[in-house]
Amino acid sequence: MSRARLLSGTATALLAVALAGCAGWGGGGGGSGGANSIDVLMVNNPQMIDLQRLTADTFTKQTGISVNFTVLPENDVRDKISQEFSSQAGQYDVASLSNFEIPIYARSKWIAPLDDYVRADTAFDQADILKPMTQSLTADDGKLYGEPFYGESSFLMYRKDVLDAQGITMPAKPTWQQVADIAARVDGKQPGMAGICLRGQPGWGQIFAPLTTVVNTFGGTWFDADWTARVNAPEFRQATQFYVDLVRAHGETGAPQAGFTECLNNFIQGNVAMWYDATSAAGSLEAADSPVKGKIGYAAAPVVRTPSSGWLYAWSWSIQQASDKKDNAWKFISWASSKQYEQLVGERVGWSSVPAGKRSSTYENPDYLEVASAFAAPTRDAIASADPRNPGVQPRPALGIQFVDIPEFTDLGTQASQYVSSAIAGQMSVTEALDRGQRLAEDVAERYKSREEG
Repeated sequence: MSRARLLSGTATALLAVALAGCAGWGGGGGGSGGANSIDVLMVNNPQMIDLQRLTADTFTKQTGISVNFTVLPENDVRDKISQEFSSQAGQYDVASLSNFEIPIYARSKWIAPLDDYVRADTAFDQADILKPMTQSLTADDGKLYGEPFYGESSFLMYRKDVLDAQGITMPAKPTWQQVADIAARVDGKQPGMAGICLRGQPGWGQIFAPLTTVVNTFGGTWFDADWTARVNAPEFRQATQFYVDLVRAHGETGAPQAGFTECLNNFIQGNVAMWYDATSAAGSLEAADSPVKGKIGYAAAPVVRTPSSGWLYAWSWSIQQASDKKDNAWKFISWASSKQYEQLVGERVGWSSVPAGKRSSTYENPDYLEVASAFAAPTRDAIASADPRNPGVQPRPALGIQFVDIPEFTDLGTQASQYVSSAIAGQMSVTEALDRGQRLAEDVAERYKSREEG
């Protein structure tokens, strides 16, 4: 997730933590500007900080629209956005939301549809936005409620030199059984190097980010289309048992506490030969000072029964329904998510800092490809193959690949993840863990079945 939550665990979040303690990044309490200004509430990830620094000298000079930023750490900004948008106070015109929140907020009518703006603003080029991103930001009513700022999927990262030394060729589209077999063959072949790193840390966006994609491709699901809970169904159980067995047999030391950051560190330090996680990790692995730069291969997210299984996550922009400055808000969004803004970042900040993962044209830009050649195509392919509406083998009652796009999933996924993490630690069986998770899921399912019956 993100990142630790798909996203909260990206390598860039490490810098965000440092920035969170710096004075001056916040921008007031919202609603502080005049008629020709807007108020933006956003997460303090490094790409957002770049945006804040670049806005006055570019966007404001071009449009005359001043932008008042309030910039907060991820957990804080999620809480503040929820409070602000649920109350429809109108203090903020634009907020950074993910593809998890946007469909939920759209159903609650907290954010405004963007379709009319997109049709009128042909220069924005919506067709250039990667299709899965548009799908994940489109609500049940068929309307678009967000534009991505940057996005990610997931893929398998592996040490080419380690596999080569064992005479192993990684398939471009491996199965999970092939990955498990390779993990067994390379485990311990270099001193202190485990076969694979997989998240075991509790959290709906920690262990269940990768694990839910495994469940999907094994044929499982959290809920059937009629809201029948399926957490302890055979397919969910088989996938989870496979994951737990793999990480216990050939995974990293301290797996029950390992999230994105821990796996990133393990991979960079040469403690693991493979890692399945967010595409956003590649930038850190291929950084100029990375000891594994140039040694990494990238393969598609492993599969079993589905043609693809990578997840999908995007930090995106939405307009508060109560805003009385929607036109100016759209002008800001269309600039911040544009091809022109990516070019600006490349020229002013550096091409490795471009907020990528959302536009097809990014992956045709020679300047970007010069610094991202090793992982650009695998990242683009991973995002392009992600299907948030049909990620498994059966119809689903809600959007989402690595999550179920309902408000209750944050608690459900987090509680269930604690049991699975305990299974990795050997404190309970997978069967017991999923039986407990099933009871939690049945409580959630009952609410939705009751609503549909009512």
